[in-house]
Amino acid sequence: MRLSSITIHDEGVGSMLKQQDTLFKIQQQVSTGRRILTPADDPIAAARALDITQSIEINTQFTENRNQASSSLGLVEGVLGDVTRLIQDVQTAAVSAGNAAFSDTDRQSVATELRGRLEDLIGLSNSRDASGQFLFSGYQGSTKPFVQTAAGVQYNGDLGQRQVQVAASRQIATGDSGTNIFERIKDGNGVFTTAATATNQGSGVIDSGAVTDPTSLTGNDYSIDFSVAAGVTTYVVTNNSTATSTAPVAYTSGDAISFDGIQFSIKGEPANNDQFTVLPSTNQSIFDTVSNLIDVLSTPVNGPSGGTNLTNGLNTALSNLENDLDNVLTVRASVGTRLQEIDALQNVGEDTSIQLQQNLSRLQDVDMAKAISDLTQQRVFLEAAQRSFITVSNLSLFDFL
Repeated sequence: MRLSSITIHDEGVGSMLKQQDTLFKIQQQVSTGRRILTPADDPIAAARALDITQSIEINTQFTENRNQASSSLGLVEGVLGDVTRLIQDVQTAAVSAGNAAFSDTDRQSVATELRGRLEDLIGLSNSRDASGQFLFSGYQGSTKPFVQTAAGVQYNGDLGQRQVQVAASRQIATGDSGTNIFERIKDGNGVFTTAATATNQGSGVIDSGAVTDPTSLTGNDYSIDFSVAAGVTTYVVTNNSTATSTAPVAYTSGDAISFDGIQFSIKGEPANNDQFTVLPSTNQSIFDTVSNLIDVLSTPVNGPSGGTNLTNGLNTALSNLENDLDNVLTVRASVGTRLQEIDALQNVGEDTSIQLQQNLSRLQDVDMAKAISDLTQQRVFLEAAQRSFITVSNLSLFDFL
């Protein structure tokens, strides 16, 4: 077969261009570190790499969300820690105010201190995050949740909990509604509350009581009325909800008084017509508890009955403060649990990121040792094609004449 000079020239040039194209592709792989430069290089691997890249981006976004949630919950936990210490300080002040050596002036000083603590408490309840949003206003981040009014501290937020998507199938609340932290707290022992009537003249002091039989609870209002005749003290329990009363019962200081699944005791010597009440527990805010304690400490103690009223008031305040503290600690525990979950999800996210990066690397990263070897080899091929082209292109029949 005879080949023309033009054919030899075209074939030689085409061969060199092909070798150059291959060499250029290998050079790009070495310089970028990527085996797949275009989807045409490996369509299946390119499609899989795109899926993995998207998974990496989603995982990265979840990581950012978890960091944001952790930061917000850290702020909430810090504020609740301050609230915890504040309540404990108020408890200490209430205990100290019960010192028999304290005068009305001393208790007024404690009340003045507690007014400052109440202002501190309102300030903590209106804490903001780094973006200026209120922590405890529910969904209404721009609304100041707690406002001091003539009727007391009012809540202006809602019951919502702001959620952050921290995993594909998990949302975590980054805060709690202020009303659940500061307001929805049962007074008394959580089921019922005991109290002495302010007009009592005796020395009877009632405790907070306990539930002895939950199945017998009625949720009704009761009053315990005392009578003293001929040196004998008796009491009658009246169910005010049903307008029924028991027969008179002889009273002994400290003995348990039980009915309808509840039990409590009264110590001291109640006077004739003294009255105590037992009511179902209702929600009482921390602000009201502190305000009521301030009122108790601000009331002058006149005579033995005044001292008894002070003791009953302090006992009620301490019981309610304990409930407040328990509620705040419960919320703090919930926040801590959420922070632990975020840490666990963060560890899982980091492991997932490493796995995805490894899978992506196996799909699209070039084997550098092999690529460099191929580059050297391809350069030899190109040089050989160039040299052979020069040799062949110089062949001419006239050289043999």
